[in-house]
Amino acid sequence: MIFRMKPPVSIAGAIFSSDRSSVLLIQRRDVPVWVLPGGGIDPGEKPEEAVLREILEETGFTVKIDRLVGDYSPINRLAKQTQLFECSILSGEATINSECRNIQFFPLTSLPKKIPPPYREWIFDALAQNPPLSKQLTSVNYPRFLWYLLSHPILVCRFLLARLGLSINS
Repeated sequence: MIFRMKPPVSIAGAIFSSDRSSVLLIQRRDVPVWVLPGGGIDPGEKPEEAVLREILEETGFTVKIDRLVGDYSPINRLAKQTQLFECSILSGEATINSECRNIQFFPLTSLPKKIPPPYREWIFDALAQNPPLSKQLTSVNYPRFLWYLLSHPILVCRFLLARLGLSINS
C-alpha cells in the first residue's frame, strides 16, 4: 500500500540567526501571539513559492529556502496540512505591516510565553537539522484547545473569528 500525503494548504518558515541561537518570530495583529512567518498557499502556487511570498509580505525580508524541515498532518480540524521550511535572509529589513504588529529575533532559551502549538515544536524540529520529517500535529489537539480556551479566552475567540474570516486587527 502506498501512503500519499495530502498536498499542503499552508506553509511556515523558520529563520535562525547566523549562530542558530535565535529565531525570527512575528506577532500577529488578528491574534496577538508570536508565530513563525507563514500562511496559506494561493491557487496554482507551489509551497516553495508561498513561503518566499509570505515571509516577504509579513516581515519585509527576501529569503532563500535552505531546506524542507517537514510535512505536518493535522489530527483534527484545528490545524491544516502544513510544510515547514528553514530559510535564510538575503536582503531587506523588518517591516511592520497590516498583518504583523511586531517582528523580532528571540533567543531559543527565552521564547515568548504566547507562542501557541505547534510553533515551539516546529522551531526545535528545524533546529535539529534532520532529514525532512513527516509528522502528525499531535500538539494541536482538543484538550489543549480547551485548556487555552479556559486560560486565554480572548485569544481563542480571536483565533476562531480569524478562522471564520472575521479578523480583529489591533
